[in-house]
Amino acid sequence: QIVIMTLTLFPIRLFFAAFMMLLAWPFAFIASMGSDEQDLEKPLSWWRKIVDILLKAIMRMMWLAGGFHWINVKGTRALPTEAAILTVAPHSSYFDAIPVTMTFASIVMKAESKDIPIWGTLIKYIRPVFVSRSDQDSRKKTVEEIKRRAQSDGKWPQIMIFPEGTCTNRSCLITFKPGAFIPGVPVQPVVLRYPNKLDTITWTWQGPGALEILWLTLCQFHNSVEIEFLPVYVPSEEERKNPVLYANNVRLVMAQALGVPVTDYTFEDCQLALAEGQLRLPSDTCLLEFAKLVRSLGLKPETLEDDLDKYASRAMKMKKGKVHLKAFSAYLGFPVSHTLESMFALFDENEEGRMDIREFVIALSVVCKPSKTLETIQLAFQLYQSENGTITEEDLAHILKTAMGVSQINVTHLFRAVDGEGKGKITYDDFYRFAELHPHFAKDYLYADQMGAESGLVTSSLLAPNGICTDFSPENAEDKNNPLQKKLN
Repeated sequence: QIVIMTLTLFPIRLFFAAFMMLLAWPFAFIASMGSDEQDLEKPLSWWRKIVDILLKAIMRMMWLAGGFHWINVKGTRALPTEAAILTVAPHSSYFDAIPVTMTFASIVMKAESKDIPIWGTLIKYIRPVFVSRSDQDSRKKTVEEIKRRAQSDGKWPQIMIFPEGTCTNRSCLITFKPGAFIPGVPVQPVVLRYPNKLDTITWTWQGPGALEILWLTLCQFHNSVEIEFLPVYVPSEEERKNPVLYANNVRLVMAQALGVPVTDYTFEDCQLALAEGQLRLPSDTCLLEFAKLVRSLGLKPETLEDDLDKYASRAMKMKKGKVHLKAFSAYLGFPVSHTLESMFALFDENEEGRMDIREFVIALSVVCKPSKTLETIQLAFQLYQSENGTITEEDLAHILKTAMGVSQINVTHLFRAVDGEGKGKITYDDFYRFAELHPHFAKDYLYADQMGAESGLVTSSLLAPNGICTDFSPENAEDKNNPLQKKLN
């Protein structure tokens, strides 16, 4: 079918879809000329309403060319005065632009997108909220702009937000980012489904790339999509004060409508799990659990990199012996809590009520910069090395099992390869030179002959039903008052 469609219908569809986009450009360009913010807050003029109708018709023809012959819409879209924000999930593909072109709701977009030829003009027409990567205060400004528009009593068009913040495979709903819920106004949840026999839609971390997805989708004779507008969700007073609670409750409603579980892991956790460093983490690494606990304490891994040296220097000043929970609490500057106890349990070797602060620093380094393997190992050497700058095989085992989030690991093969002279100790320079000559050292010396129960590479028994994240559905969740079992040691 792919061969036949590639030679026949595919080029026709591709040409027609591109033509429709080009046809839409002059209308969007003219309608966007001279518009300032005050004009955008006014009701649409008669000619802008005509342009809206024309552009929606052109965009519908573009999707028709892509094989989306009909779009099944369930429920009723609320008015902007009823729900200023539309929260859409799951986000799994660039085909999720279909509800955007149907509604012409504003969206949150990268500022760089407005410079894309043709497409950038169409984006600007729907009056998006732009996020600038070069502006350090961009996130704060974005939230403030969303809040301003959401509280404008319908003067601005609705804002359509994908609160997951990234594409997933639709097997679960990951943690919603709170941006859409900070304004505290009612939102209308919108769920997407692609009930196709063959999934050519999903564009995530692994699998077909963007162009291959486009090619395979256009080679399908028909592509189905369902858009369901759920009832408007009006937040309680508690939810207005707590955007995270508001986001979680809306996510549960949407997950129930979709019939999928939820997970407390986030976009950043997926980045961690699939980071392309020299130490690829096991799919069930306990560092995902660690990262979740770090965020629960109010720390943001993506902004902690600058504080790593501070944590490391304080760890080196402490005795190399293990510490109790109260000392760990004082070290972090956080009071003892259930979250802190759970984090402590991850590093509590043999469940003896003590942990090694150095292991916390190593795990934090991996979470903050998962792709920079050698930087983490260099930091770990500084924490474990003796006065003459060397570590033993036992030290290397502690370093690597913590950096990978596993309970046991056999590093003998790797240590002997680095310690070519058989001195029984190595320096970071020795390791660095070895890593330069063997960039795939983990694959060649740690993973190759250590897969399975007899290997010594023992990981957590935590199951990951969707390949990355643990299932945290309410009906499957364990009692969260029970302390977590030790997983890192």
